[in-house]
Amino acid sequence: MSVTNASPTLCFIGLGVMGFPMAGHLSGHYPVTVYNRTAAKSGEWLGKYRGAAAASIADAVCDADIIFCCLGADEDVEAVLVGSDGVFANAKAGAIVCDHTTTSAELARRMDQRANEAGCRFVDAPVSGGQKGAEEGVLTVMMGGRDADCAGLQPVIANYARQAKRLGEVGAGQLCKMVNQICIAGLVQSLAEAIQFAKNAGLNAADVVEVIACGAAQSWQMENRYQTMIEGEYDFGFAVEWMRKDLGYALAEARRNKSHLPVAALVDQFYAEVESMGGARWDTSSLLARLEKSSVNSSSNG
Repeated sequence: MSVTNASPTLCFIGLGVMGFPMAGHLSGHYPVTVYNRTAAKSGEWLGKYRGAAAASIADAVCDADIIFCCLGADEDVEAVLVGSDGVFANAKAGAIVCDHTTTSAELARRMDQRANEAGCRFVDAPVSGGQKGAEEGVLTVMMGGRDADCAGLQPVIANYARQAKRLGEVGAGQLCKMVNQICIAGLVQSLAEAIQFAKNAGLNAADVVEVIACGAAQSWQMENRYQTMIEGEYDFGFAVEWMRKDLGYALAEARRNKSHLPVAALVDQFYAEVESMGGARWDTSSLLARLEKSSVNSSSNG
């Protein structure tokens, strides 16, 4: 069956905070089999959505026209895709593997080569929009792959994304995601500094943000994170340790392509400080917590 058919058979591997609702959106329109390395998560998914759960990767992918993955990092993707028990060894000829994990571009290119050797096709398709975007079905998907493969995937991906665009050959999706994370790192740090400045200046920070959000300073981070930042709530959203993983890929790629990322490198160091505060699983907006801690320490030392 071609992936351009109206009703391809789907497999979704990885039911974390992103994959769980993404697979759920698909289940209302296509036959979906899910697989998760922690089997209990598959059972939880079946309790909420229509579909099937497989006990192994081989069982999950053997009949699938499209195999989606949403995992953690390079090593997780390679562990799932490669090897005798992996996706490539057990998928049917012509199946397309769409990897939504944020990885290095080098890993994506290597997986594309392995897919070709196995008679499969590969698209790297990292996403942006966070858990809320996944749950609401409004993610942005950055695709790298062959024109026909990306075009065939787009109507399926549209069930959980409002934007899915091909940026180039395999690896281009990951490079675009690096650009996304570079932008976010600087934005969140600037927002944290602005909120602290407003507080220290004796202003009502919430009122300030409500005003400036109507002008040129507006951003998604400002609109969606300022209130919880002001209230010191960081137990949701995209975790610091995940952002550091992503920035690590971007900084390594920058060394290869001779780009200069002083702001991203500095913010990565700031996130390392947040981790040392116990905030590895805090939301990335917790950069404000680091500033406030530094301010308290400076006052105490003074």
